[in-house]
Amino acid sequence: MNRIAVVGTSVLALTLGACATVNSAKAPDADLKHLKTFYVARLPADERGIEKLISARLVAMGYQSSFGDASVSAAPVDAVVTYQDRWMWDITMYMIKLDIQIHDGKSGAILANGEAMRPSLQRKSPEGMVEEVVGVIFK
Repeated sequence: MNRIAVVGTSVLALTLGACATVNSAKAPDADLKHLKTFYVARLPADERGIEKLISARLVAMGYQSSFGDASVSAAPVDAVVTYQDRWMWDITMYMIKLDIQIHDGKSGAILANGEAMRPSLQRKSPEGMVEEVVGVIFK
């Protein structure tokens, strides 16, 4: 086999072998069952409306949720949600990674976090990524 074929085969194998990962963790004393109201703080650099998707997913799950630009809610809430999204280009832009953190509404301590990472061939829509991460946090 010539060198180009070997390199091409190796790249293809690595690309197809990349796996999607979904993880979550909770603080040892965290009880997410008592949380009813959430505020999703928009990441300042986000112009894609991910905070709205997260808030809508929480509402669909039966919680009360609002969102905004401030880092904390103007009204008292049980939890503040923060996130980081990472995007890549592969013919089109797609979300490769989404991290979501649930913070205590009073102390700001992290109660739980979740993340999903999906390579290009296993990509999901932003709505699908949000559903996946929020689902694993509240499973």
